[in-house]
Amino acid sequence: MKFPGQRKSKHYFPVHARDPLVTQAQTNKKMTRTHIVGIDQTLVDIEARVPDHFIDKYGLSKGHSLVIDDETAESLYKQLKKEDLISNEFAGGTIGNTLHNYSVLADDKSTLLGVMSKDIEIGSYGYRYLCNTSSRMDLNYLQAVTGAIGRCFALISDDGERTFAISEGQMNQLRPESIPESIFKNASALVLTAYLVRCKNGDPMPDATRQAIEYAKKYQVPVVLTLGTKFVIQDDPLFWQEFLNDHVSVVAMNEDEAEALTGHHDPLLAADKTLDWVDLVLCTAGPVGLFMAGYTEDDAKRATSLPLLPGAIAEFNQYEFSRPTIKAACESPIKVYSHIAPYMGGPEKIKNTNGAGDAALSALLHDMAANRYHKENVPNSSKHQYPYLTYSSFSQVCKYANRASYEVLVQHSPRLSRGLPEREDSLEEAYWER
Repeated sequence: MKFPGQRKSKHYFPVHARDPLVTQAQTNKKMTRTHIVGIDQTLVDIEARVPDHFIDKYGLSKGHSLVIDDETAESLYKQLKKEDLISNEFAGGTIGNTLHNYSVLADDKSTLLGVMSKDIEIGSYGYRYLCNTSSRMDLNYLQAVTGAIGRCFALISDDGERTFAISEGQMNQLRPESIPESIFKNASALVLTAYLVRCKNGDPMPDATRQAIEYAKKYQVPVVLTLGTKFVIQDDPLFWQEFLNDHVSVVAMNEDEAEALTGHHDPLLAADKTLDWVDLVLCTAGPVGLFMAGYTEDDAKRATSLPLLPGAIAEFNQYEFSRPTIKAACESPIKVYSHIAPYMGGPEKIKNTNGAGDAALSALLHDMAANRYHKENVPNSSKHQYPYLTYSSFSQVCKYANRASYEVLVQHSPRLSRGLPEREDSLEEAYWER
């Protein structure tokens, strides 16, 4: 595993390089590995430039998102292909994007659970999904289905307006028996999206998701939930509050989803309220930047050396150099917050906002996996005196998540094609140098 933001430290990483504790802990023991598990609605994002009459022909609403049936989707896809209107076909799905980005950043294994078409034609959307997925992402546990996986058509009109047509295909047909218990034994996190438990009546996906959560709890694997969209949350915020409280350790959301969940427009106050239900919050807030909120042990808190920030909670970043912990395992938990403005002030030109939040979450997952990896292999290290969730501090994770998110904003694909530049590995020293 590649370290999430290399820097000079007495706690060395990777653990076999220089850490003197390794010679004691690993003399006759094979290095323990870890990975991230995620469940997703496997789909492909298909981008095409079309005239307005094309949108009218298929009964779509310009500038809006509509669900279409499989027959309409197939007809639409064939016409786009025939008229050579498709500009890009990207592997999509919020969890698929997140796991792919994790594997690229960490250069390590992630495991995807979902469905895949049994018969795949070269050049088809299913083929594109496989081609655009990291080879470090384990797809061996995908459930085979007859028919298409999900497709999300982004139809761009001459005036630049985007109209979305979504066909679910077989993406919600993952069955509980397709969730293997064995992969949870050494996992660092189970990553889910809110979409998974909001399907049509009769779809097996919600039951498969609940089965995975049971296995995660059995092996004390943190459950990470990304909220997906404000429209899913605002339908029943009380349901989601209870779901977070009962099942989730870490939640990732943007400011709109945060407001739908908590009723607070201010992202900091929304993150603070969300701590009533979870241990750690990652909240992206567009041009405002990125917030994190969580808990740390009072005896282990570390004051920041950065300027104290004003906000709805005065000087809220006072202890941002602390590391996130599991609240229930703390003797005296205290709340900790951190914030970072967009990297480099944000891109000069944003090419794509789809996937920026997924990239931020993948960086957090990398840090969580690094913590598990180091703890398993160097259990006596002082890095693990308390029940930490991450290897790094709130502040450092914010930097890393922010940087990964920027990389997606300046490209068309929602998935990273390479890791962050090597010369920026030391984020402490080089983050603002450019």
